[in-house]
Amino acid sequence: MRLILYSKPGCHLCEGLQEKLEKIQNLSFELEIRDITTREDWFSAYQYEVPVLYLSNRKNANEEVNIIEQPLPRPSPRASVQQLEQMLSKYLSNNQKNNAE
Repeated sequence: MRLILYSKPGCHLCEGLQEKLEKIQNLSFELEIRDITTREDWFSAYQYEVPVLYLSNRKNANEEVNIIEQPLPRPSPRASVQQLEQMLSKYLSNNQKNNAE
C-alpha cells in the first residue's frame, strides 16, 4: 500500500502532515512525496490545494497491472498522529476489502 502526498517547498501544512504520517507506526504503507513544482500538470492541478493525499493501489486484472490512485479527504492540520492513523486505517481497510473482491 502506498500513500502519495502532493506537496510543495515552504508549505507548512504539507510539512506538518508529512511529519505526522512518518510517525504512524501501526499501519503499513509506503509514503511517496511528490513536489508539485517539479511537474507542470501537478502544479496546475494542486497549486491551491496542497497538501493532497492519495491512496495508490495496484490491481491485477488478467495479468495486467493497473495502478489506481484514490484521493483521500484532507485531514485537519490540528489532527493528532493518532487521529490521522484512525482515519487512514478506515480507508486502508476499505481499500483492502475492495481489492479482495
